[in-house]
Amino acid sequence: MASTVVSGSAPTPIPSIEAGSIPNLNPNATLYGYVPTLWICALFIALFSISTLLHIYQAAKYRLWWLYATIVVGGVCEILGWSGRLWSSKEPRQLNPYLMQICTTILAPSWMTAANFTILGIIIRLLGSQYSWLSPRMYLIVFLTFDLVALVGQAVGGAQASLAAQSGNDPEPGGNIMKWFIVIQLISIALYALCAFEFLLRYHLNKPVRSKPYADKPSEDEERVGHRVMDRGIQLMLVGMGISTLFIFIRSIYRTIELSDGWSGRIITTQLYFNVLDGAAIVITSKKPTSTKLAKQRA
Repeated sequence: MASTVVSGSAPTPIPSIEAGSIPNLNPNATLYGYVPTLWICALFIALFSISTLLHIYQAAKYRLWWLYATIVVGGVCEILGWSGRLWSSKEPRQLNPYLMQICTTILAPSWMTAANFTILGIIIRLLGSQYSWLSPRMYLIVFLTFDLVALVGQAVGGAQASLAAQSGNDPEPGGNIMKWFIVIQLISIALYALCAFEFLLRYHLNKPVRSKPYADKPSEDEERVGHRVMDRGIQLMLVGMGISTLFIFIRSIYRTIELSDGWSGRIITTQLYFNVLDGAAIVITSKKPTSTKLAKQRA
């Protein structure tokens, strides 16, 4: 016996698999409301694997150890999450791969956001902390604290939702916890973007918050313009950071709406939304160029 649901754009057959079903699950239903498409899952596993390996190479080559604790961990989480969805494409009623992908894809972007916070602190140090209200170290402390709180809250909510699903109870309370901590993450990203914009505006206009002597002797160009010169490498880092921040923000809005709509709502049960607004958005987020100046800095 087989049934069909709409998953993004085309009907997908749903196998009648009884093994691993959660209590009270309709015999012809899946945990997702659709069957994850195998080739899409495999594609995202490949893309996140390539990105993660490239960042491991960058971290080793340039000794950017903070990359391991941020974007590399996030990439591994995404690989695990999409591996769970790949597993579900064969066993769409199995609980373990479903819970595996929920927890890891919810948490992964927090690690990538931490990378953006770290990069901003380094760029502030490179271009001049006199243009910033906070020191580079304080930026890290403030925004990484926000990120850690959001990460822990989402992990607690994910664990609660997982335990509820395993026991056949309503996962909605755990989902609500995840939702509100995603909102905290949204607020921290918005504040971070505003701080970055103000810093870059002050740098561009050469309007420092306070005077600060150069730590090193400035070049002739730097003396002429009155502040550190932004080279092409730093410009590329800023563009990458801006694109990354935008797509994390889009993804966080999507996840907030998704969880608000409920575990059986139209948004969470539409595969196309997840593939584009979570999967593709985080693939774009995970690509970060590295400046040679950045490579010489420490977080």
